[in-house]
Formats: sequence, C-alpha cells, structure tokens
Amino acid sequence: MKRIVIADDEPITRMDLCEMLQDHGYAIVGEASDGFDAVEMCRKSNPDLVLMDVKMPFLDGLKAAKVISNENLALSVVLLSAYSGNEFIEQAKEAGVMGYLVKPVDEKTLITSIEIAISKGEELKRIKQDYIKMKENLENRKVIEIAKGLMMKKYGFNEDEAYRHIRKLSMDKRCPMKKIAETILINEKEAL
Repeated sequence: MKRIVIADDEPITRMDLCEMLQDHGYAIVGEASDGFDAVEMCRKSNPDLVLMDVKMPFLDGLKAAKVISNENLALSVVLLSAYSGNEFIEQAKEAGVMGYLVKPVDEKTLITSIEIAISKGEELKRIKQDYIKMKENLENRKVIEIAKGLMMKKYGFNEDEAYRHIRKLSMDKRCPMKKIAETILINEKEAL
C-alpha cells in the first residue's frame, strides 16, 4: 500500500483528496495545513508521495517541495495549484517535483498522476542507489590499485600477483579487500 502525505491549507480540499485516495487503496499517513508541517510529517513517516498545494501559509508548497526533495524525505512530490503560470511551473521544476496538477483536479487525473509520480520516484531512488554503489566501488578500486602499485614496487610483484596477494589476505583475514589495501597503504607510509 502506497503511503501519502497531503498538504493543503483548505480542510475541505484535504478531506476530498483523502477520500479519493483512500477509495483507491492509498494510505494517508499525514495531513498538513502548511509546508512546514508537511516537511515534519515526511521526516517522521518517509512517505511514497507528498501531494501538496503551492499556496500555503508559513512555508509554501514550492519551498517545502525543495526541502523534501533535497533531504530525500519522500519518493516524490506532486504539487497542486490554481495557478498554471510559467513562473510556477519553472519553480516547480527547480524544486524537484514529479508532477504539477491544476485545480480543480478530477479523480482520474489525480490517480494517474500519482501512479506515474510514485513510479518515477522509485526509479530515481534506484538510480541514486546505483550511483552511490558505483561511486563506492570506484573508491574501493582506487585504493586497491594504489596498494597494488606499492606492492609491485616494493616486492617486485607483477600486477596479477599483487592483486592475488591482496585478495588472499582479504580471504584469510575475512576482511574486505579495500580494508586490506588501506592497511597496506598505512603500513607503507609508516615505513617511509
């Protein structure tokens, strides 16, 4: 069940949105009347989606969306607005939202937009996780390459022998190759 936070300063609008979404099997994990409360609810519940009005008191939907996106507090944000001017759309793009709906919104458009936004949010999350993993692998590889180079220079190993030596130490010590490589680097720096 997908989890949603709804933020709108109009209680009747929030109630209507809640009803529509619950009728389609979504769980409403929070309701807010301003952007500040919406951000706080996201920090607590980490929802799949935030459905938020642009014009709200204290912290508007655009600024709240930016905070939610920057802090990865929800998979996606869809903004609701009575305004469809280009300046709002540009600001929405900059805020990292996945959708922008102009009020009044019919149920079919709302549900379709939410499904697409959640799907794109999940895809973006996977891409971010893959990026982090690739970056980590690259960092590991750099450390291992430097350690191999030191071993080749110090012990006259060829590249394959140096790699096998690090890998064997890793298996013998039951420790990741990066940690072994870092230990080799620390050991060699102290020897200098």
